[in-house]
Amino acid sequence: MSKLKRRSLTDGLPAEQARALRKAVKWQIFTVCYTAITITAVAFVLGNSQAMKTAWIEDMLSLLPQLSFLIALIFINRRPTQRHPYGQHRAMSIGHLVAGVALLAVGGSLAAESVTGLVRAEHPTIGTVNLFGNTIWLGWLMVVVMAIIVIGPVFLYGPAKAKLAPVLHNKLLFADADMAKADWQTNVASIIGVLGVGVGWWWLDGAAAVFISLGIIRDGLRNTRAAISDLMDQRARTFDDKRRHPLADGIHGYLASLTWVTQFGIRMRDEGQVFHVEVFLVPDGEALTADRADEVKNALHELDWKVQDVVVAATAQLPSHLDRPSARASGEQRP
Repeated sequence: MSKLKRRSLTDGLPAEQARALRKAVKWQIFTVCYTAITITAVAFVLGNSQAMKTAWIEDMLSLLPQLSFLIALIFINRRPTQRHPYGQHRAMSIGHLVAGVALLAVGGSLAAESVTGLVRAEHPTIGTVNLFGNTIWLGWLMVVVMAIIVIGPVFLYGPAKAKLAPVLHNKLLFADADMAKADWQTNVASIIGVLGVGVGWWWLDGAAAVFISLGIIRDGLRNTRAAISDLMDQRARTFDDKRRHPLADGIHGYLASLTWVTQFGIRMRDEGQVFHVEVFLVPDGEALTADRADEVKNALHELDWKVQDVVVAATAQLPSHLDRPSARASGEQRP
């Protein structure tokens, strides 16, 4: 008899998160299609501008977060097995890492190429093109295309994904939204570079290319650092990595209400979109029974949908590295 290892896309998610995930998938597919169109449009007006070439490559790289997200969904819905007892939720973090490393590597290469062009004083040329029987400067088409294609990331799918990321606690989706909302900087830089060539300031094109490359490197560093930290089991943080996740305080509050516990601490790590929680308890002279352990696990599962796995252990002394509530935050915890 075969065993199903994969669940449906929204299996086990609350209604709000299920709706958010379906919307996120639709926006990611829309983004891939929109970006494919913009890549084609920019290719037709690319010319000899280094800034435009760099912006074009950045558009290609911007596909990585969406593709990583969609591919990761295939794995995170698989059920735990003996080979993967924690499930495969970290596929989302791996996708985050792949996107970050690719951005970092290509951004570094583009920056080196752009700086080399400036040092060598390479003068880019932008020719003319025949459009509907009229000869016009290709730079005007570049400016128009770059001004139009920024509408999608800045005003459509960027803000939409930014609203969905905290609902799903999805760092890859948040990084994707953050990069999309900052696309206007790339487009403005490329327009300035093109116009610079038009007025004879050839160096503006190379400078704009360097600026765009540095933006790619910045995105790569930020995403790579965040993904590696999660894969190395840092303490669970919020979707934007700005602070310790407040769910830990909610867990502390519940554990402090247990009359049979004198001290407690937790370890909570981010598995990609859900949390794995380990609870360490110092019982008040009574044994930690199976019923009590199940009671704690069930209560934590009900506390938040992100609590995927819970391990409850009794100990005589708490390890010093555990996440423990401060005396000010939890007056209920007994010494």
